[in-house]
Amino acid sequence: MLKELSIENLAVIESAVIPLADGFNAFTGETGAGKSILIHGIQAVLGQRTNKDLVRTGCKKAVITAVFSPLKDETKAVLAEYGYETEDDELLLTREISADGGSIGRVNGKSAPAALLRALGETLVNIHGQHDNQILLRPERHLDVLDSFGGDTSLLEQYAHEFQQLQSCARSLNQLKKAEQEKMQRLRTLQETIEEIGELDPQPQEDTLLDEQYHAAARAEDTAELAGGICRMLTDGDENLSDALVTAIDQLNRLASAAPDAAALCERLKALNIELRDISDEVSAYTTGQLSPAEFAKLNERRNAVNTIALRYHTDADGLREIYADAVKEVEAIESDSNLLRQLTDERAERLHRVTELAKQLTAYRTKLGEEFSRRVGEELAYLNMPRVKLSVELTQGKLTPNGMDHAEFLISANPGEPPKPIAQIASGGELSRMMLALKAVLAERDAIPTLIFDEIDTGVSGKAAQKIGLKLRALSQHHQVICVTHLAQLATQATHHLLIEKHSTETSTSTSVSVLDRAQRIEEIARIMGGDDHSALLLQTAEAALDAAQESGQGGRK
Repeated sequence: MLKELSIENLAVIESAVIPLADGFNAFTGETGAGKSILIHGIQAVLGQRTNKDLVRTGCKKAVITAVFSPLKDETKAVLAEYGYETEDDELLLTREISADGGSIGRVNGKSAPAALLRALGETLVNIHGQHDNQILLRPERHLDVLDSFGGDTSLLEQYAHEFQQLQSCARSLNQLKKAEQEKMQRLRTLQETIEEIGELDPQPQEDTLLDEQYHAAARAEDTAELAGGICRMLTDGDENLSDALVTAIDQLNRLASAAPDAAALCERLKALNIELRDISDEVSAYTTGQLSPAEFAKLNERRNAVNTIALRYHTDADGLREIYADAVKEVEAIESDSNLLRQLTDERAERLHRVTELAKQLTAYRTKLGEEFSRRVGEELAYLNMPRVKLSVELTQGKLTPNGMDHAEFLISANPGEPPKPIAQIASGGELSRMMLALKAVLAERDAIPTLIFDEIDTGVSGKAAQKIGLKLRALSQHHQVICVTHLAQLATQATHHLLIEKHSTETSTSTSVSVLDRAQRIEEIARIMGGDDHSALLLQTAEAALDAAQESGQGGRK
């Protein structure tokens, strides 16, 4: 619980150390004394947003410190999660608000982020202000209230987990579907590539080898043609050198008959003819080994085909082979994605079925919960002097959401026989306050938060209804520490711990003090609330009687 609240330079409060007790703590004071500043201070120390305007005029900073003890396991778990430790089962929270707008949080003297203060606050304090009545007027909040009443969140947590998995699966499926059209176009392109290059079936470095073979074949044909011409000149043509030499040799033989010394020339010419034929034979070797026209045409066709496709893909024969291999792999990947698409489609259908079934279970659970909730709130409303008001929970089903497929709305029937209507159409301000207190009372039965703070829960009520609110707060204080800012005597008299907030003004400054009242002081303050500053003996007696009666009735307050 909140044991002590210390405030320095917060708005009109210059300095105040406020001790708080177990049970029902009531704060009273004149309008404008600064009661709301207490709530702002507690909200600030619990990590809520702060405003530099809260700093007292002329001061550099405001400092709010809160001491909590003993601590529940939920609070200790938050501290452990953030790496903080506690000693003596006590927690010291501090928030400094600078006049320049900055703020610093501390946990047991150690610097701490506002997120930690907020997380701790959710386990320590539940604050109800007048704006919280809007929960009743906003149907979108009603399902959360109903689930809080249930307490057991295991089914909702299971559903939320499955719903998250369904959303993840659906996102993946949508992404695959969105890319499917592009992939199909890509697949067609890849298949054309595979077909074209696969039909060509280029071999390693084939373009280079084909070029070499082509040029070699072209050279071989030129060589054969040239060699053939030489052979024809030497030995094969109509007017070849070999035949001419034979004729010359024959003439030299005839010459040698008349001139014997010419015989040597004849022998030399015979030797030259033999050399000529040898040369012709060797040259003739160059006329063989060239490709046939058909073979050369085939070689040229293959070379053109390889070069044309290589040029189209801006690569060579080896590059074509890589493109082909990569295309095959990519096609396999796309086909694998298509398999994944089918798998995800099946998975989504399975998850949707599972989530839908869990949503139906949630609906059945909430339907029973709504009946119990309506009954319990009805009992509380009857106790709070609203016996004719009946609250019902209208559950309707829609699309699946992270919280199920249910939409909840609290409806009330103000009088017997009247059909239930939305709360906003019927309830007055005072009725809203009592309805909210009824909800708090019902939820508090299952709420582990140790401290409940009510800021003017009595707005718009008086008389017997106010007395019932006081009794209800007294009953709540038997299981929670209750802190209430009030302006009604019916609530103040029920408190087990009464504190007065007073404003003191001079010509140059205004300040607020907070003091704990003893019995005599309580009687005077209750008399002031009842009748103003004119504390007649009769009014004081009436206040004392009211205090005694409230304390006695509070002992038997309904729990």
